[in-house]
This record gives sequence, C-alpha cells and structure tokens, in this order.
Amino acid sequence: METGNKTIKTDFILLGLFPGIRYIDALVSMILLIYTIAIAGNATLILLIWVDPRLHTSMYFFLSQLSFIDLAFISSTVPKMAVNFYSGKRKISLVGCGTQIFFTLTLGIAECLLLTFMAYDRYVAICHPLRYPVIISHWFSQKMVFGTWVGGALASLVHTAYAMHFPLCGPRELHHFFCEVKAILKLSCEDISAYEKGVVVTSFVVVFVPVSLILTSYTCIFLVVLKMNSPEGRNKALATCSSHLTVVTFYYAPAMLIYMRPGSSNTPILNQALFMFDTILTPTLNPLIYSLRNKEVLGALRKVLGRCSISKEVSLSH
Repeated sequence: METGNKTIKTDFILLGLFPGIRYIDALVSMILLIYTIAIAGNATLILLIWVDPRLHTSMYFFLSQLSFIDLAFISSTVPKMAVNFYSGKRKISLVGCGTQIFFTLTLGIAECLLLTFMAYDRYVAICHPLRYPVIISHWFSQKMVFGTWVGGALASLVHTAYAMHFPLCGPRELHHFFCEVKAILKLSCEDISAYEKGVVVTSFVVVFVPVSLILTSYTCIFLVVLKMNSPEGRNKALATCSSHLTVVTFYYAPAMLIYMRPGSSNTPILNQALFMFDTILTPTLNPLIYSLRNKEVLGALRKVLGRCSISKEVSLSH
C-alpha cells in the first residue's frame, strides 16, 4: 500500500480543457475530428512527396519534415487528452508528464528552427537561383534538418530536467490538457524567478531570433520578386512565399503570446486557447495551406488518384 500511496502522490492531475465549460463533450469530439483530419492531411502530404520524383527537392524535403513534426506534435497531446476525458481518469505519472514535456518542447523548438531553414531555402532559390543547387544541396538540407532535431532535443532536455527537479507544494493539479512547463512551475515551492528569466532568454533565441531571420529573408525575397519581368515567375514565387508566411504567422504568433507576454502564467484559460491553436489547429492547417496553393502537390495528388482509379477499374474488369 505504501508504494501505491507514493505513486499516487507523485501523479499529476490534468484538469483538462477549460474546466467548467459547457458542452465539453462537443468540444472534445470536434478536437478528435480535427485530429483525424490532421493525421490524414499530413500523412497524405508525406506520401505524395515520397512517391512523386518531381517532389524530391530540398523544398519538399523540408515540407515533409514539417508534416512529420506536425504529426508527432498533435499526437503528443490529443490522444492522452481524449483518453483522460472519456475514461474519467485525469492522472498522469511523473515520468509520463516529464516525457510529454520533453517531446512537446522538442517538437515545438524543432518546428521553429525548421521554419527558419525553409525561409532561407526560399531566399536562396529566389534571390540566388543559379547558386541554389550548390548552396542547398541534398546533403546540406539533410544537415539542416538534423540540426533542427538535435537543437530541439538538447534545449528540451535542459528545460525538462530543470523544470522537473523543483519540489512541488499543494495538490498537483495542472490547469491544462497536457503537461506544460509553465503549468508545472506554478506548483513549485521554490523561487523560480531566475529560471523564468532563463525561459524568456530561450524564448528569445528560439522564437524572436528565427522570426527576425524569416522576416529578413522575405524582405529580400519580395524586393527581388518585385523586379521580376515574368508575371508567371512572380506569381509562383509569391504563392510559395505567402503559404510559408501564413504558416509562420499561425505558428509563431501564439508561441510569442504564450512565452514572451508578461504575466502569461497568470492567464491559464487564454494559454490553453493559444496552445490549442498552436498544437492542434496549426498542424491541421499546414498541409492544407501548402497543398491548396501548390500546383506541383495538386498535380502529384491527381496522379496518385488517377493510378488508384485505373487499378480499381482493372481489378473490376477481371
């Protein structure tokens, strides 16, 4: 019994989505529908990039990695939230909580870095097209993607280990639908002001600096695009860049409001809404934003659907 009691005392209670809200069943059902759409959309985009040789370029390699991160990102929070809701068991173990924090931070930071590299890829492709194959080689693009994963994992490991080592006081209730660093820190018995400053510094490095680099890249891109003589080339460049900028806005805006807004830890309901947008809606919208305005992706989709219909007709004829 002692071991069981100790285990219970180390568990956290996830209060879930907006405690006390009416029609929570409908909200959870809607989130599961969005989750299904996100899985289908990102998996389809990865499959198209993998099977179509025309999409075997650095730009689409980065895009496939973005879809993979989005798949993992949304899967790191929604299934556990849904299981807790439908089972009525809102507990998560200490190890489970630390693991969830590690993966969500790793994926979040990796996406920040990847979006920055994608902006650099577009900058080189449009501003230095003749040098593009040399600068953004397949080996170099793999190296950049590897850097996003390593950078995200290392930064996440430091924050997870440091946040989880603080002694906690009172009931271990987290006003959230998943284990998140700021929610954990609110339970700490110690003065965490020094660590909070470290979080602000890290947020500056992984959010504000990449945003600045992305905006610089796109400023240079738009200056070059405006000078283009070919309307077709200009429209293609603007379509690609506007898709990426839309994704950047959807992802970075909530992240900046969560981690760089003074007193954000005192607004748990608003933070939940922002996290829902960042970790649930954005992974769902990303494949739609990139595919609906991308003729090459739509062409690959039509090609795959055409093959499927032909094979179906052949099988029916036999």
